[in-house]
Amino acid sequence: MPTIVGELNGFSIFSWATTAYLITSTTVVPIAGKLSDMFDRRILYLLGILIFVLGSGLCATATAMEQLVLYRVLQGLGGSMIMSLSQTIIGDIFSAGKRVKWQGAFGGLFALSSIVRPFIGGFLVDHVSWHWIFLINVPFGLLSGILIFVGLKREKAAGTTDAPIDYLGIAVFVPALVLLLFRLTFSGEKFAWDSAASYSIFGASTVLFILFGWGGRWAKEPILDLKLFQNRVFAVSNVLGLGMFGAIMFVPMFIQAILGVSLTKAG
Repeated sequence: MPTIVGELNGFSIFSWATTAYLITSTTVVPIAGKLSDMFDRRILYLLGILIFVLGSGLCATATAMEQLVLYRVLQGLGGSMIMSLSQTIIGDIFSAGKRVKWQGAFGGLFALSSIVRPFIGGFLVDHVSWHWIFLINVPFGLLSGILIFVGLKREKAAGTTDAPIDYLGIAVFVPALVLLLFRLTFSGEKFAWDSAASYSIFGASTVLFILFGWGGRWAKEPILDLKLFQNRVFAVSNVLGLGMFGAIMFVPMFIQAILGVSLTKAG
């Protein structure tokens, strides 16, 4: 990202390249899950792969930071469908006793890739081009799509429900989050922290978050059930996740820009 930001001249919206992906993936997960209960899970999974591949290819063509952020939204849409439905399909295929085993296998592969991918990313940017950290997804994505199309049977959806999608929760949650991030990103640059614009944006975000929490009490299946935060494991895991994504975004910037380490070594 530091290299991309330098080339596309987009330091002011540096964090949005990651944030745009996370916002999309967060809000689409419950929708994708609900639609997969109503329609063919296999087709939705393949659609997610195609959207992710398309988003990745477009990211590689970005000539401005705003373009990259927009394409990352599309990539996040496909990625959220892949991440959520892959776990759901495990539930369809395997019995309860075997699900943990296969989810563990998925987790192990994810952990392995998390170790390897920063090195590969740094190597590609150092010796080829940053465009290839996105282009590399295209052949692997298309190959996986073909394998899923051929190998995954039309499994019967398990645990379906008639509860409607929480459209109201989504309609409130997305602008609440975007306004909060807009205020944190542009205060001090586009407008002062103690300006009327900053307070107005923060106030609107706060009101929407309150409405989101209140509305979730009445939804049959809220987009995010706040009672989950009463579970210590869930709450602590989210705090650790916040730290993880913060480190992923900003530690490489510090290592490369301040310490002067190469991209491969930083990875």
